Amino acid sequence: MIPGARLVVLGKQGAGKGTQCLSLSHHYVISHISTGDLLREEVRLKTPLGLKAKKIIGQGDLLGDDLIVTMVKERLDSAEVRRRGFILDGFPRTVSQAEALGDLLAPNDLDLVIDIAIDTGVVVRRLSKRRVCTGCGRNYSTTNRPIIGWTCDTCANEVVQRDDDRPDAIQHRLEIYEAQTAPLIAWYTERDLLVTVSGVGAEETVTKRMIKVIEDRRNRKGGRLS
Repeated sequence: MIPGARLVVLGKQGAGKGTQCLSLSHHYVISHISTGDLLREEVRLKTPLGLKAKKIIGQGDLLGDDLIVTMVKERLDSAEVRRRGFILDGFPRTVSQAEALGDLLAPNDLDLVIDIAIDTGVVVRRLSKRRVCTGCGRNYSTTNRPIIGWTCDTCANEVVQRDDDRPDAIQHRLEIYEAQTAPLIAWYTERDLLVTVSGVGAEETVTKRMIKVIEDRRNRKGGRLS
């Protein structure tokens, strides 16, 4: 079996980060830990953490680092993650979260942080085409439409363009992302953990690029990542 890994993937919305994380998780047989998915599951199950998060979000406030870190810690503590590794998607977002992650992993560390680079114009065009089911949340696009009109193939609810997927809103989100992430990228670069991979091209092509940089790092360490 291919050895596991401890990875973080960064990238703008629309860079294909979720898709690539899923592909890498299958290739290396490691857990794909998406903080967005974890949070939605906590809220759905009405756990104490989920109820607290729902209240904070309902008040229009941002979730604090302590809540996010607690949620990630619970997942990292699972036996399978400790044995095989993980790929983190959506965390860390800031240097303080990166420092907290380092504490959680100590005495080990991350093996690699991959930043999927893609031009802002490409992202705006991609996300502007996105359409989302109002019921189950399934994603479509103007080039990948439902079979019948704009009615979801899965649950038959209406498929719409979200307000935050309009070009001006997308541009604003990307500006915020770049401002928040620049210090994080610099922090990981200083620690020789960050590699940038182009996100342009077919999904399979980008996946191969990412596997190559991971294996290059493994070979650099004499066949090991850790």
